[in-house]
Amino acid sequence: MTEHQDPDSLRQIRFNAFDMNCVGHQSPGLWRHPQDRSANYTDLNYWTHLAKTCERGLFDGIFLADVLGTYDVYGNSNDATLRQGTQVPVNDPLLLVSAMALVTEHLGFGVTAGTAYEHPYPFARRLSTLDHLTNGRVGWNVVTGYLPSAARNLGARDQLEHDERYNHADEYLEVIYKLLEGSWEDDAVVRDKERGIFTDPAKVHDINHEGKYFTVPGIHISEPSPQRTPVIYQAGASPRGIAFAAANAEAVFVGAPTKEKLKATVTRIRDAAEAAGRDRHSIRIYTLMTVITAATAEEAAAKHEEYRQYASHEGALALMSGWMGVDLSTYNLDEPLGNVKSNAIQSAAANFQNPRTTANRGPCATSPTPRASAASARAWSDPARKSRRR
Repeated sequence: MTEHQDPDSLRQIRFNAFDMNCVGHQSPGLWRHPQDRSANYTDLNYWTHLAKTCERGLFDGIFLADVLGTYDVYGNSNDATLRQGTQVPVNDPLLLVSAMALVTEHLGFGVTAGTAYEHPYPFARRLSTLDHLTNGRVGWNVVTGYLPSAARNLGARDQLEHDERYNHADEYLEVIYKLLEGSWEDDAVVRDKERGIFTDPAKVHDINHEGKYFTVPGIHISEPSPQRTPVIYQAGASPRGIAFAAANAEAVFVGAPTKEKLKATVTRIRDAAEAAGRDRHSIRIYTLMTVITAATAEEAAAKHEEYRQYASHEGALALMSGWMGVDLSTYNLDEPLGNVKSNAIQSAAANFQNPRTTANRGPCATSPTPRASAASARAWSDPARKSRRR
């Protein structure tokens, strides 16, 4: 880099594939398309093929979403989500990772797992196991949950209030960090065959955690993995979610219907990181983008329009009702959402409270060539790049 070069000009755009261990993911109805293969999600070959394809295409990673509940907010029923395959049926994403790691060398894996309904003690072991099996290629997308159905099916009347879920997650990560980072010293495992000592007990320590939500007195039961703590992802854009990201996240996943909203979100994240004592560019930010390619721009646009013919309005309304925590069956399709208080994904509700905002969570690029796709990606990365404080 020359002395006068703009450092932004040398920054690379990174790509994660975005999928979920289910049929619908975020395109309700598209499972009906003759060429759709998402119904093969129960076949391990589907996932190993995806992993090999992404690595061949030089993707940085695969990001796997997840929920532990159903989208029953819409119409106060599971009927719509079951009928349309809206993220149900859905399987566990963590069990896919070791198989995909086996058939790749460089691909990373960001796996979603919630803090609300699994104790951190066994979950820390699962993180260590995956980090060992992937040789340090796993990341954890920390979510606090947003579906009331998950809470009810695990014995609670409802989920915690939005900001309290993040308070709970703060302590959850405190326990995880203590187990993964503080319990075993680097040289605790000695494997001394002559003395018959596998692990030096003096170098393994109780964490003695006692907090509001968790009491964990003992040691971590897995030896240190390549990363110890996996890469921490976060995907909340509410004020409390951004504060959580500023304290913990190495990468943040966002979605925005316009470049202006994207820029504002990125700026808030950068400012929060700086306020937390971090470099404002220490967090990598990924924005949602759907890319559709074909031989020509016209064919790509036609393919996009063909896909739209399979869209399920009912499935989309069920999905959005769950994201926003608002029963959209009680609204007319063109009726403004109004000023509602969401106990689900607050940023999703905020996007729809402006009647001029479209329903898109991110851009759709219809591009005939990889170069054109890259140009579209760069156009949407520019707002984030320009969010730096001058």
